[in-house]
Amino acid sequence: MTTSEPSPAAPPRSTTAPFAPDGAALVPLLQAQDWSRSPLGEPRAWPEALRLAATLVLDSAAPAWLAWGESLALVYNEACARTLGDRHPAALGAPLAQAWSGRREQLGAIVDEVLAGRAVHRREDADGIVGAFAPLRDAQGRVQGLICTGWSLDGELHEAAERYRLARLATNDAIWDWRIADGHVIWNQALHSLFGHALDKTSAEWWIEHIHPDDRARIDEAIHAVIEGGGTGWVGEYRFRRADGSYAEIFDRGTVLRDAGGRALRMIGAMLDLSERIATGAALRESERLFRTLFESIDEGFCVIEFLDGPHGPMSDYVHVMANPAYAANAGIENVVGQRVRDMVPLEADGWVEIYRRVLLSGEPVRFERTLERTGRYLELAALRIEPPERRQVAVLFQDGTKRHRAELALRELNDTLERRVAEGVEERVRIEGALRQAQKMEAVGQLTGGIAHDFNNMLAVVTSALELLGRRVQDGLAPMDARALQYAEMAKGGVRRAAQLTQRLLAFSRQQALRPEPLSLNQLVANMSELLQHALGGNVRLETVLAGGLWRAHVDANQLESAILNLAVNARDAMPDGGRLSIETANAHLDERYAAAHPGLAPGQYVMVAVSDTGSGMSQDVVARAFDPFFTTKEVGRGTGLGLSQVYGFVQQSGGHVKIYSEPGQGTTVKLYLPRHHEAAGVQAGVVAGTGVVYGDASDVILVVEDEAAVRTLSAAMLAELGYRVFEADGAAMALRLLDSHPEIALLFTDVVMPDMNGRELADQALRRRPDLQVLFTTGYTRNAVVHKGILEPGVQLIGKPFTLADLAARVRALLDRRATS
Repeated sequence: MTTSEPSPAAPPRSTTAPFAPDGAALVPLLQAQDWSRSPLGEPRAWPEALRLAATLVLDSAAPAWLAWGESLALVYNEACARTLGDRHPAALGAPLAQAWSGRREQLGAIVDEVLAGRAVHRREDADGIVGAFAPLRDAQGRVQGLICTGWSLDGELHEAAERYRLARLATNDAIWDWRIADGHVIWNQALHSLFGHALDKTSAEWWIEHIHPDDRARIDEAIHAVIEGGGTGWVGEYRFRRADGSYAEIFDRGTVLRDAGGRALRMIGAMLDLSERIATGAALRESERLFRTLFESIDEGFCVIEFLDGPHGPMSDYVHVMANPAYAANAGIENVVGQRVRDMVPLEADGWVEIYRRVLLSGEPVRFERTLERTGRYLELAALRIEPPERRQVAVLFQDGTKRHRAELALRELNDTLERRVAEGVEERVRIEGALRQAQKMEAVGQLTGGIAHDFNNMLAVVTSALELLGRRVQDGLAPMDARALQYAEMAKGGVRRAAQLTQRLLAFSRQQALRPEPLSLNQLVANMSELLQHALGGNVRLETVLAGGLWRAHVDANQLESAILNLAVNARDAMPDGGRLSIETANAHLDERYAAAHPGLAPGQYVMVAVSDTGSGMSQDVVARAFDPFFTTKEVGRGTGLGLSQVYGFVQQSGGHVKIYSEPGQGTTVKLYLPRHHEAAGVQAGVVAGTGVVYGDASDVILVVEDEAAVRTLSAAMLAELGYRVFEADGAAMALRLLDSHPEIALLFTDVVMPDMNGRELADQALRRRPDLQVLFTTGYTRNAVVHKGILEPGVQLIGKPFTLADLAARVRALLDRRATS
């Protein structure tokens, strides 16, 4: 891309040019015209300057025209001809004033100014004229006419102009125009908006110098090969340096303009910045990798089916287009991808087709249970439509519930036998067995949801950490992103936060969250919540409190209890759409052995009771029986997750308490929480509270990160490095202990709790025996009693739950290191 003159031995232009070397017109638009009637005469007799200008007009994709000579006779291109309507082809070669006689006065002012030697650019004015106008000069430099590109005349060319305007607005290309004779280059505004360079960069030398050194010679040679070899088009990819010193990935293409003798005059092209597209592609590949990991690792079976038309009618069959490895383990059928349901299970296909076709046509997800007769497996399934409906696809998630189903059948048979054999005490016994069955079900579902929450928290930790680090790189200018990309990143962060809240609710239900119980006055807590509750209830609901005198103190986590009461209040408000009364009452209570025997898992003794009552619509006994089931809700779609009461149930059970619902349709609802009475004088356990700002460290503080999942480990280490710390990484306890022995400068151990071979607590115990001054910070999405005893965080244990933000991690690490420095 130097400014040297092209080789005189260049081959002649291709016959695709508008004019032959002898000046004869080659394009149909000019050949079809009778030029003997035009002041311009035959194209063969046109001066070279006119033919060159006509070439630019005819090669332009945008509407363009020129006017030449004393009469300003017109030559225009196909794009302009389409806007002239029935005035074409008569306007070709005719005087300018004749072609647009209705705008003679408005055009006259522009024409006079251009013929005086001054270029005019009209983006839009009161006359509706749009275009870039420039003088046309002959070989002696005298103005002989004018040329217009991007032409639009409101009313006549509105549609064409609007298309051209939208095209200009939509492009992100940096357009360049290189005059080969002297190396002069003209750029459009995108040179500054895309790469930060000022528009006064007008030389080819500057351009080539900003190409990456490893790409420079290749691009320079390729461009000159086209110019000197007589070609017309060039494309290339290279790295171009931005004003801030970083490099953009560029796809460039250019076209060579030649005179009638084939000599290269100009080269015009466009640079497309591929950087964001490449980054987006990498993000998409990472998203697909995460999906594939989840797809292949979950224990539940998963498949996507696509409906087909068949002999039985439209959408009477479906084929499996995707299935994960766990499909075979749960359904008992292997290699289902590509198989049609009527070939797989011909005797039961109608039932399966009907269920999934209803999901496809209605768009409503469905949960159901059904026996797969071919294998005898009893499956628990959930299905939803994949959008858009035109894809005719349904996604199905399922698990093998055969053992549970058989156990339920056996229990049902046992109940039938007991009813036949026992004449007395039947009602009490059935009630006890029902409570036991409910407790066993809630325990089983709790274990399932806790495990899911653990795996999901690990995934969220990867996404959260990656988004945090991406945000830091954007703030530091290391990863340029436009406003829309930043908005997408913020939307992703919001989704992660909501997902984290969902997993916290799942852990609360499964009784696997880490609690910090303390001696607590329920009267004081309820009084302090009055303003918050009134705000949540709104103006239609009246709040009343009945606080007992001489109330015992409870032993419970204050934050979780406040959340539980707020949950119950919001549920009560939703049950009173027309307004009503919400009452909160406290009292001392004694649950005797008979009551405890009827509720398995409940110990008799003294409790502190808080009751939340409403005057709402109430619930039937069937609804009350399922009220604590996770994801069960009577609210319309979009107004609840079905985890509110499940969270309350899990928290109270984990705290050693009891929950009871009293309700009847039309009579309102009362939910009573029985919480253990506090008998000891232990103080409140203090915890470290993270601040809102990011607290930085330096490389003198060394941290060892231990995590068996590579993605979580890498991103955790990157976050700590971002905070300024020096970081070592270990994928397990064995490697961590070796690093501790060889690096005495390590001040803090940051370890996952749940790991194979040796868990985080066992690792910390061994590390502290070797290094008593070592600080330890645990992290987990699921404790499994490694640092929690009966749901209560052990004294002195520092724990940060997954996923965590950069600010939370910074505050916790800094607090521990500062405590070590002062001890």
